[in-house]
Parts: sequence; structure tokens; C-alpha cells
Amino acid sequence: MLSYRHAFHAGNHADMLKHFVLYLTLDYFNRKDKPYWYIDTHSGAGLYDLGSSEAQKVGEYKQGIELLKQAQNLPPELQDFLGRLNDILPQENLYCGSPWLAQALTRSSDKLRLFELHPADFQHLQNNMREARLGRRGQIAQGDGYQGLIALLPPPTRRAVVLIDPPYEEKQDYQRVVHTLKEAQKRFEPGCYLVWYPCLNREESQKLPEQLAKLSPDNYLHAELHVHAPRADGFGMHGSGMFVINPPYLLAEQLQRNLPVLAQVLAQDVGARFVLDSRIR
Repeated sequence: MLSYRHAFHAGNHADMLKHFVLYLTLDYFNRKDKPYWYIDTHSGAGLYDLGSSEAQKVGEYKQGIELLKQAQNLPPELQDFLGRLNDILPQENLYCGSPWLAQALTRSSDKLRLFELHPADFQHLQNNMREARLGRRGQIAQGDGYQGLIALLPPPTRRAVVLIDPPYEEKQDYQRVVHTLKEAQKRFEPGCYLVWYPCLNREESQKLPEQLAKLSPDNYLHAELHVHAPRADGFGMHGSGMFVINPPYLLAEQLQRNLPVLAQVLAQDVGARFVLDSRIR
């Protein structure tokens, strides 16, 4: 299935959690004067027009990035995150996908490897990244990001940040994530692996964090942001999660300061809350 298009959801509450965690992770990696690779298995289009018919159809960004922009007295890390978004977006009506954020945060010595399977989004990704002028440090491929990731490991730099962010259109995606991470760890155990997933009233979604924790029981971080209570009919995504294997040692402390604020700012009802659990050696 290739029906999922992130253009309908760009800038929503899930993007706020995912991109904030990615921002903090890349910022940490940049502190060391050694190059690394950024690998994105499900890149999407890279940039999204919030004035487009797709974004306007659902308007999810109004309960995501727009609320965060309007918030007052944010912690320093969230203020810095918003400041960087303002700096890297070429127009006010645009919002970034993870590839655009990563290309702006990484350095000239770092490499980007981007995968996207959907033909239309792949074309958009190519066009948008051409605007970013990645040059030789970036490669974009239309293909299966799970397989593409395994083929790249281990990276020559022996440092890498990997984002695995599938649409979870099919139940098999949950098991593919777990299987891919198992294989990735065999080839490159010290990699920093970030997995995004939706919080749904589905067994596959609810069990995924537990399955991921078994892959790295002594070195992980698990964060969830719930913006409303689960619907009575069980329909829809009430939040999302980020699971990080080999997380930056500062990440738990940073999220402890900022997740309560995100939950408050993005709350859609009294059921809004956050989850934060970590085992960092």
C-alpha cells in the first residue's frame, strides 16, 4: 500500500514530538568534531506547503506547529527549536519534513542518505533537496528504506543517526520495524536509532515499545505525547511515541523539562499527558 501522504498531516502534534527529538539528537551529535551519517528510511517529501489543499483539508498543523508558535514562556530548548525552524524554512507558509530539518542541522562533513518509496513524494523530495543543494554529501533513493538501511551499515564514519518513520498503513510495518532494528544492530550496534510510532487503540501499536525495549534493555529512551484521551469509538491517533536506542545521554533530562510543556500546549482535552522512560548507560 502506498496511500499514505504526509502532506495531509504535516506540522501536527506528532511532528512536534518527532522533530523536537530529532533536533535534540542532531544537536548533540554536532557537539563532537567527528562526522556522522544521517539515514532516513521513510523521508516523505521533505517540505510541505501548509496552504495546500492537502494540509488545509484536515488542518492538523493548527493543533501542532501553530499552537507551539503561539505559546508563551517556553523552555529554552523549545524556544531554540522554534528559532531554528524559522531560520531554515524558506517561506512562512512551509513546514519541514525530517530530511529538510536534518540537512539544515548537519554539517558539511556529515552525510545524508534518504529513502522514499512513494513515487510522487520521491519526486517532491528530489526537487526539494535540490533546493537545499546537498551536493555530494546527500544521496536520495526511491526504494524500500528498511532494506536500504541494512545495506548501508556500518557507515564508514562509525557514527550514525537513523530515523525509522513508516506510515504503519499495514500491521506488518510494526514487525518490519522490529526485524529491521535487529538486523541493523547486528551490523552496527552503536548506532543511534530513532523510531516514531502512532499511539492507537491497536494491539500492534501498544506492544511496540515493549518489543523495542527488548532489543536494547540497558540503553534506550521511550517518550510518548498524548494530546487527548482515546476516542470512545477507538478510532484515530491520540498521540505518538519516539523510541530511541543508544540515545544521547542528555536527552532524558531535556525531555523531562520539555515534555510537560508540550503536553500542556498541544492538549486537546483533559486526557493530554506524556510518558518518559529511559535506561541510559
